[in-house]
Amino acid sequence: MILGIETSCDETAAALITHDGEIVSNVVASQADLHAKYGGVVPEVASRRHLDLMVPVLEEALVAEPEAIAVTSRPGLIGALLVGVSAAKALAWARRLPLIPVNHLHGHVASLYLRPLDLQPPFTCLLASGGHTMLLDVRDRSGYTVLGTTLDDAAGEAFDKGARLLGLGYPGGREIDALARQGDPSAYDFPIARVPGLDFSFSGLKTALLYTVRELSASELEARRADLAASYQRAIVRALVERLETAGGDRIAVVGGVAANSELRAALPEAALAPLDLCTDNAAMIASAGRYADPVPYPDYLSLDARATA
Repeated sequence: MILGIETSCDETAAALITHDGEIVSNVVASQADLHAKYGGVVPEVASRRHLDLMVPVLEEALVAEPEAIAVTSRPGLIGALLVGVSAAKALAWARRLPLIPVNHLHGHVASLYLRPLDLQPPFTCLLASGGHTMLLDVRDRSGYTVLGTTLDDAAGEAFDKGARLLGLGYPGGREIDALARQGDPSAYDFPIARVPGLDFSFSGLKTALLYTVRELSASELEARRADLAASYQRAIVRALVERLETAGGDRIAVVGGVAANSELRAALPEAALAPLDLCTDNAAMIASAGRYADPVPYPDYLSLDARATA
């Protein structure tokens, strides 16, 4: 079995999976409530909370002895990543096990390789999360080729910023998704940026929402908040779906936190969608990616470092 450890942002997670992709344990301790009062993740607060949660999460997840340890080493919040990498190195060294550094983005794609979905490449993949929005050409399970990426905000970041403009809580994507069900998505015609190639842009959409909110009185905003949420969400989903359709391919898949959005899932009924419990950051996907990455033998990984960028 492979033990996965994930601490790239504000989830402290550990999981055990078998070599054929069965999930044995999958433990996620979220810090969403802790960061909600700030309206977003505070890196130093997240790092300190990872220190508190790492041992209890590992104790719960380690229901059997692993043969290797996979850990997110990049990209992410550097302080948060260092907590997970340090824990993984300590465990691997104490047990004389190989350590597998994993790219967090590869982990999201590898969530599709877990049972019962167990998706086989090739396919075109939309990866949409709080920090990244990318179109990927996946030819084999060891990696992918980037077809397009965001030129500014990620889709999840656009959701979070939109939620703050509307006076909603954190995480913004979940709050907007819930409120949008009560609104009219055609009430406002928000713009969709059409940039060259297969790249994305969400900064103009965010600015359009800002100007619209500024023009409303407090009572008008309260009355139209659901319509604004529904229209804003519709624009983000349209941008994602249109780019995915432009990229083409016989099969499409969607992963990342934004893949949990109900309207996006409804708009892509034929797509392979990451299971809801594997959309947001988790360690099962990191262990899954570890099956297709090169392990570092004991004790060479003691010099392994975390990286904030991909």
